Amino acid sequence: MKNLEEIRKIFENDRFASENFAVIEEARDKYARCSVKLCDRHKNAMGGVMGGVHFMLADFAFAVAANCEHMGVVSVSSNITFLSTVKGDTLYAEAVCVKDGRTTCYYTIRIYDDKGTECAAVTITGCHVG
Repeated sequence: MKNLEEIRKIFENDRFASENFAVIEEARDKYARCSVKLCDRHKNAMGGVMGGVHFMLADFAFAVAANCEHMGVVSVSSNITFLSTVKGDTLYAEAVCVKDGRTTCYYTIRIYDDKGTECAAVTITGCHVG
């Protein structure tokens, strides 16, 4: 089992996530919790957090959870439901594997902020390619 620093090293080249300040907080096989400290670049014209930030963080948490021990899982289908506006300064995504089959896997990702607000619910179906 890889430690957190080894996992962070593996994913440091995930440029979109890293350039948007996503951080791996916790990770193990089939589970990950990632965060992003929100700043102006994450806001829309109305001052709210862009939906793409939620999705980027969810997709990154899925990638870490599904690939931190063995690379080879990609997303093939995703669904996001926005539940509430962000009230805090940090957004978290917690990815949990519900089912890991021979060729596909299914994850739920909970998006919440540092004030405890449930901001979005995401499901991702992945495919084992490697």
